[in-house]
Amino acid sequence: MDHLGDEKNKQGVLSRGNSVENSECPTENLANLEENSEYPPQNSATGEEDLEGAEKLILKWDMASSESARQSMIFEGREEEAEDYLRMVDEVQKLMDSVSLSQDSVHKAQNLLQMAMVRLEEEFRNILEVHSEPLDPELVFNPASMRSSISRTSSEGFMYRESNSSDDDETEEEEEEVAASHPLTEGICEMDLIPQDVIPDLHRIAERMVSAGYVRECMQVYGSIRKSIVDDSLLRLGIEKLSIGDVQRLDWNILEGKIKKWIKAAKVCIRMLFASEKRLCEQIFEGISPVGETCFAELAKSATLQLFNFSEAIAISRRSPEKLFKILDLYECLSELLPDIEVIFSDEMCSHVKTQASEILTRLGEAARGIFTEFENAIQKETSKAAIPGGTVHPITRYVMNYINLVSDYKETLIKLIVNKPSQTSKFLPEGLMDSVEEYAAACDSCNRSLLSLHLIWVTVILQHNLEGKSKLYKDVSLSHLFMMNNVHYMVRKVKASDLRDLIGDGWLRKHSGKVKQCAITYQRATWIKVLSCLRDEGIHVSGSFSSGVSKTALKERFKSFNATFEEVHRCQATWIVPDAQLREELRISIEEKLLPAYRSFLGRFKNYLESERHSEMYIKYSPENLENAILDFFEGSPVSVHVRRGSH
Repeated sequence: MDHLGDEKNKQGVLSRGNSVENSECPTENLANLEENSEYPPQNSATGEEDLEGAEKLILKWDMASSESARQSMIFEGREEEAEDYLRMVDEVQKLMDSVSLSQDSVHKAQNLLQMAMVRLEEEFRNILEVHSEPLDPELVFNPASMRSSISRTSSEGFMYRESNSSDDDETEEEEEEVAASHPLTEGICEMDLIPQDVIPDLHRIAERMVSAGYVRECMQVYGSIRKSIVDDSLLRLGIEKLSIGDVQRLDWNILEGKIKKWIKAAKVCIRMLFASEKRLCEQIFEGISPVGETCFAELAKSATLQLFNFSEAIAISRRSPEKLFKILDLYECLSELLPDIEVIFSDEMCSHVKTQASEILTRLGEAARGIFTEFENAIQKETSKAAIPGGTVHPITRYVMNYINLVSDYKETLIKLIVNKPSQTSKFLPEGLMDSVEEYAAACDSCNRSLLSLHLIWVTVILQHNLEGKSKLYKDVSLSHLFMMNNVHYMVRKVKASDLRDLIGDGWLRKHSGKVKQCAITYQRATWIKVLSCLRDEGIHVSGSFSSGVSKTALKERFKSFNATFEEVHRCQATWIVPDAQLREELRISIEEKLLPAYRSFLGRFKNYLESERHSEMYIKYSPENLENAILDFFEGSPVSVHVRRGSH
């Protein structure tokens, strides 16, 4: 490395003024720094001699006049050399205030101090460059890597420290536990960005530069090097330099992955990177206020803007239901980080960071509320006219119930965000539908009747109303009842098996479980009354007949009618679907309990009248066992011929 740098830049430094007033400092308060480091007037008669001694040492390390000075660094050599150099700088500053020096000597002292500041600026830059490096994502994201790398990172400066720990005597074993647990979710965790043994050197150099009026130069060197490191760290952590427009132009599928990475990286940036940068500023510029605060504020300005641009772009992007959960993830992340942001950016110079974070959090909350309202409206407006084959669970039912099931995972956040009751605004809904929401809520004995609960109940109400409209698309009344049974049962099952139960309540469950049973009963009546009517005795007996009083012709017609009716039901309902295995089995058992006893009784009373007839199998086609087996075909969603199950009686 060429420690001298460009000769033109060196001359530029030599021409700089040595007063704070002549430097374009980022804050007015820096003008008062000189007062903090004034030296008492030097009245010693040996002032000229002291100046000669200082001149020899400063010229020795003058990069403009010495090749060896350009090839080596004072603070990389013996500690005594650095101490001597700093002492000479202090001596020159004292002599400049001495009344015993001649005008020529004062001018010489000024030149010597300028040379020393050029040298110290280069030393300051070198120490920072040599010992600064960006965060290693593998180290900060992987606790196992942290554990295996803790000795290496300690020598390089990456030692992690909990901000609330006051014990500096941690054993190596305890340090490994801190590293292994990794504080990404545990609050602020500071780290040594550069080795602690070089901090005193940087602090002493900064003191001299500020005292000599080189505040701006000191801050520029520090800011340029650390900004580059922070920018590189952000990039390695996955925080890209994207404008709000850039983010909004990306497909949502891509953004979902980026949001997940951003949340993970944001915790590292706030709790580790920015907290540690602040700590580093405080260490290097300790007692030199407000240089440390200003350096950190300038460093954080662009870095936090780059970090927060992403979440702000998501917050103000076009709203749609699929975005809700990622927006809630961002909201919860930022909400969790806000107390840490308040601590890390507590200085007035960093107030813009706190303001920006708070405003984005507010926008994310507004976006979440707006999206949930859009979701409710979308259910009301969904008016597809195609009947779902087989009467199975409608896609909208699956979508809505899975959606609100995920909503329940964010119940603590949404209970805070949902501040208004649901409203009935759609022309597709009948008046008074909202009354049922209050009815369910009043019957809810296990939930706290939060506004979120009311919204979730409202979603189920408008979903059920929507499904009732879709059930009318089926020409077969039995199938429409089966469709409602399937869909309401799916809703009940989803509520029972999730946190929705606590939010919606057992009152809702009881009513809708009853609705499932009612739909099943109505289906059976619509289907099986016609079948069972074939097994009645009416019309079979003949009054005053010479024979046994049974009309064989009527009996044959009755058996033929039963066979045809059952086969038609079998043909249709084998293609119908009951996707829930338990519900399907319960429905089959219920059918068997009604059909088989009636058929056995009918067969027992009249079978003997036809057994002696020719081709009796044309009438008595099925045994009870045949029917029982045939019922097993029902609700499987596949056409099956009942004839394959015909057997002996």
